[in-house]
Amino acid sequence: MQTLREDHNNASWLVDHPCSAEDQAAMAAMRAIVEPNKGQLQGAAARVPYDAIMERVAAPIGVVFEEDRVGGIPGWWCRPEAARAGQAIMHLHGGWFNFGSAKAFRHLVGHIAASAGVAAFVPEFRLAPEHPFPAAVEDVQACYAGLTEKGFSKIAITGDSAGGNLALGLLVHLSTSRKSASEALVGGVALSPVTDLTFSGESWSTRAIADPYFTQPQTAELVRSYLAGSDPEDPLASPLYADLKGLVPIRVHVGNDEVLLDDSIRLVERAIAAGVDARVDIWQGMAHGFLGGAGRLTASAKALGLIREFLTERFGEVEKAGSLT
Repeated sequence: MQTLREDHNNASWLVDHPCSAEDQAAMAAMRAIVEPNKGQLQGAAARVPYDAIMERVAAPIGVVFEEDRVGGIPGWWCRPEAARAGQAIMHLHGGWFNFGSAKAFRHLVGHIAASAGVAAFVPEFRLAPEHPFPAAVEDVQACYAGLTEKGFSKIAITGDSAGGNLALGLLVHLSTSRKSASEALVGGVALSPVTDLTFSGESWSTRAIADPYFTQPQTAELVRSYLAGSDPEDPLASPLYADLKGLVPIRVHVGNDEVLLDDSIRLVERAIAAGVDARVDIWQGMAHGFLGGAGRLTASAKALGLIREFLTERFGEVEKAGSLT
């Protein structure tokens, strides 16, 4: 049986990136460390070890980190030197809705902010199981509104894994909101997003062995605690089932060795069908969270470069459009 990716080898919206020999060696070394604990992270008990993993991401040079509240939501600013005024990125962190924190993700987000030359805010949205769906959804909406109230006139939304789910859900929400609520929005970037909480993607089986981190029983329990009885096909819970018409331009990056591979491909496929400017970049040999290898992996550096190009273009396009009105 062909994978969904193989069915779309000639699609212009799907771009494959080969894996260098150096990255292959680095990923093999990483696998030897993490695979013995595959599928073990579970619930609130995983918060401390998960944050410890994210704290190992190398800190970017020239980025200042500070705590703040935006729209009533606590979080961390990642401010690169000479950040452009009036522009902001809001990044939503991963952790399968149950773990992860703004502080632990600040280094990863700092790389995105430094690359784009724009300050980024990472909100500390509420986590399951204490605060199930739609608490996190409400928090990210409040945070976006807070950014506009602070005077940011150009905002990009980024997110990884479960945060990619929340980022795409926010973009869908803003696409149907009053114009004043979404006029600051310039685009979105999702890194290995969770888009389908029904687990219907083929890669849950075709990449089950290749993925060094997640198993379906593990993630099904995490999703169960997040949804707490809500419909997994609710568009606010699973962006794959949302009406994507009217979305701002989006870019998605995903590793080929991820159970979430088809979550990315199918989301972009449906976005293209809805007339959205969308593209998915698939990184061969890469596992979930490979952008955290900034400074060590060639794929991470190249992905950051593509994110920089996209965000710089989007912030600039909005500026040009505004000057013509």
